[in-house]
Amino acid sequence: MTPAGSLLTATELRKSYGPTPALDGAEFSIHAGEVVAVMGPSGSGKSTLLHCLAGIVTPDSGSITYQGHELTAMSDAQRSALRRSAFGFVFQFGQLVPELTCMENVALPLRLNGVARKTAEASALEWLGRLEVEALRDKRPGEVSGGQGQRVAVARSLVTSPRVVFADEPTGALDSLNGERVMQLLTEAARSTNAAVVLVTHETRVAAYSDREIVVRDGRSRDMERAI
Repeated sequence: MTPAGSLLTATELRKSYGPTPALDGAEFSIHAGEVVAVMGPSGSGKSTLLHCLAGIVTPDSGSITYQGHELTAMSDAQRSALRRSAFGFVFQFGQLVPELTCMENVALPLRLNGVARKTAEASALEWLGRLEVEALRDKRPGEVSGGQGQRVAVARSLVTSPRVVFADEPTGALDSLNGERVMQLLTEAARSTNAAVVLVTHETRVAAYSDREIVVRDGRSRDMERAI
């Protein structure tokens, strides 16, 4: 049953790679403005769950609904359009385009959606400012620190005003101080726009920024709030 008011919901997800099951009946739900941490050991299926929820990977069976629409019934083009507009992404190593400046990296999702250059760059500068890295606008990713680059990546994930941000180990490549600041800025910025955040992590200090935790083990999920 879909939890009332859920923005994104998954039920009975199963996904195998050859004979190895990655997901075995996993469940998930998140509301607008909520930060949910998906935790579990390496190989537990948490990243596969995130990729299914984001429409990057199609599950073998089960249901994923976003605002009442079934993701698994969408075409590849429809899911790609959703990822360009309604979904934002932050990865462990940022995955910024090295040939572009930080401002151009943040503006890129808007440009891919057909937004005019000046408008896209104005929005990019606004988000660089909110993430406290506006001074890096003309620098390339190779010229900034890891913590600074990850803030640029967070700005890029939020520039399209997504409804859901998928953050896969967003502090995994950072020291604790930079990791703490990135999480503060990510969660504050997302909540200011009422975006939901799906946060995959194995670190309890990162999960502490969430409203709720879901633990994945052997492809099955357990909502810790409901388990109490």
